[in-house]
Amino acid sequence: MLQRLKELRAYPSAVAGLVIIVLLVIVSIYAITAIPYAEAVRLWRAGPGVWDENPRTALPVWVDWFTKGKLPRTIVVSTADGGTKTAEALGNGQVRVVASLPFEYDYDGFPTEIKLFSEVESEGTVRSTYSVLWRMPTGEAIPLTPTGGRSLRSNRDTFFITQDTALSARLPAGMPTEVGLLLDTSSAAQGADRIAAKGLYEVLVEAEIPEGADLSVKLVVYGQVHGIAGTDHLRRDLMVGLLWGTPLALVFGFIAAIGSTLLTFALAGIGTWFGGWLDSLFQRITQVNMIIPMLPVLIMVGQFYNRSLWLMLALIILLSIFGGGLLSYRAMFLQAKEAAYIEAAMAYGARDFRIIFRYLLPRIVPVLLPTFVMTVPAFVFLEASLAVIGLGDPIMPTWGKIINDAQTQSALYKGLYFWVLEPAVLLMLTGFAFAMVGYALDRILNPRLRTV
Repeated sequence: MLQRLKELRAYPSAVAGLVIIVLLVIVSIYAITAIPYAEAVRLWRAGPGVWDENPRTALPVWVDWFTKGKLPRTIVVSTADGGTKTAEALGNGQVRVVASLPFEYDYDGFPTEIKLFSEVESEGTVRSTYSVLWRMPTGEAIPLTPTGGRSLRSNRDTFFITQDTALSARLPAGMPTEVGLLLDTSSAAQGADRIAAKGLYEVLVEAEIPEGADLSVKLVVYGQVHGIAGTDHLRRDLMVGLLWGTPLALVFGFIAAIGSTLLTFALAGIGTWFGGWLDSLFQRITQVNMIIPMLPVLIMVGQFYNRSLWLMLALIILLSIFGGGLLSYRAMFLQAKEAAYIEAAMAYGARDFRIIFRYLLPRIVPVLLPTFVMTVPAFVFLEASLAVIGLGDPIMPTWGKIINDAQTQSALYKGLYFWVLEPAVLLMLTGFAFAMVGYALDRILNPRLRTV
């Protein structure tokens, strides 16, 4: 058996498939160790504050390799990292705090959003306001807040700068806020295309807060590209889904293949050996089960009961046991049952189950291995198909769920091809790898196809 498996080296396609499978296993181990399951689920649920610093539907950073200019990355600066803060006592129990948030902008495009997060740390609720000033590299100052400032509600506030209609009205007509705040006015005056002014920007935040309180401010200038895999509509880093989708896909495919293939194999051997009513019962169940479509059953369960990944896995195994494979194995076992070594085992008094599991089943194992390998991607694609049509596990990051999210958000119509292509390529690579190894094993282990 091992000698036959060494013949895989003679098949370049099988070697390529094995390399891909090994890489997928390495990625799975890395995903499990680097991002524990509970953390992956928390990140994928995208609760408040989890992905606040990520841009929405941002392209992967490698897209920048194929563009002429340098696409903007996300810039984060806060009073705790990169900014400065000064405080001046006013003598009436209040303190004037001025926070400076400088950042260098050297990109050729404009950001997608700009947000300012402010929070006052105090024992009680603080009723206060704050004002914001935007300073260009040229020294021009643009007030971002109206006279009187913005209110801090419940000690915190999120200022959506690029969505402020009052601010947009003070900028040149028809110009988005994120463009107007970073526009190179010299090029605009010359009638050239809009370009961003490069240099050192500064955001000044001024507020009066009670003595003993503390003001923290964070500015986020969202870029157009982010991470190796980009982000989705919930600002989630798609790399989390792609990484964790790998072990989930492999575990689902392997367990389903092992469960269905081994149980089918064993039941076919038992039914063939004992024959009679047991063999007839297995055949009748198989005939009934083969006319029951699996996918509609799974859709009904997912729609009306539960979409748990593990429930779907159990149903798939249950519905696959009595499939066409049982009849194929039965035909093989009918031949193997008449072999001389089986008669010899019966002659020296071997028990029925010893004959089945010690002599009969091992005879057909070489045929079982290629079938098992080629069945794995079928179950991987089945799980992805359920997720794509909206019946995937809602809390687990899988490749099919990523494609489903892209479909519901019309990613292809918006030109966000990476959102669909990344999980689709991983699915195709997985199918290619197992199929190539399975076909090679079939040629090596199947006596009818054996060439050497």
